[in-house]
Amino acid sequence: MALPKWTDERTQSLVDFVGEGPVSQAMVSDAADELETSTRSVSSKLRKMGYEVELASASASKSFSDEQEATLSTFVQDNSGVYTYAEIAGNFEGGHFSAKSIQGKILSMQLTEHVKPAPKVETVKSYNEEEEGQFVSLVNDGAFIEDIAEALGRSVNSIRGKALSLLRAGEINAIPKQKETKGSSKADPLAGVDIDGMTVEEIADEIGKTVRGVKTMLTRRGLQCADYNGAAKKEIG
Repeated sequence: MALPKWTDERTQSLVDFVGEGPVSQAMVSDAADELETSTRSVSSKLRKMGYEVELASASASKSFSDEQEATLSTFVQDNSGVYTYAEIAGNFEGGHFSAKSIQGKILSMQLTEHVKPAPKVETVKSYNEEEEGQFVSLVNDGAFIEDIAEALGRSVNSIRGKALSLLRAGEINAIPKQKETKGSSKADPLAGVDIDGMTVEEIADEIGKTVRGVKTMLTRRGLQCADYNGAAKKEIG
């Protein structure tokens, strides 16, 4: 199953979801689940728009050896004002460290004045203040997502993305409910898929789901694929 294309609406929903600043892998995963696509697609789209996205390989915090710290210090000072944190991360140790790790280490070494400021990502605000006020009012009145979409002339996906953005900003207390959900009547996404010899990532690409979504599905059903034992995970609880 092909992944959904990045339309203007889906792109704006993604921007509303992640906000500004560096984007962690955890946020990438959440955005992928919300927009029903892969983490790879989300990361690629964000980077193309100029966002600083944490490398997937840097999900665990990595410590610097004394030699690496000395090398980083020399590199930063020798290239004073030339590179941003993201660019330093890309040029240092083959991208082994995330931009946030590099930023933290440079901060601890008190060398921040040698780092080039990152260009601010300019985002187009798709909802004006009046529309945001109407949005919040409708949510507080208990309106469904479809009702809000009709009132504001937006798609359901756009409303869901904006609701997440407002929730994170503390403007609303909960995501509005949806009248029609993709319930059990939907065809089984694993039907006809030979998962035994496939990896989780291959299954995710095949059925158009995220890696985390596939793992959850396998665990819930107690199924096993080439690199993930859902039955064992289910027993552990």
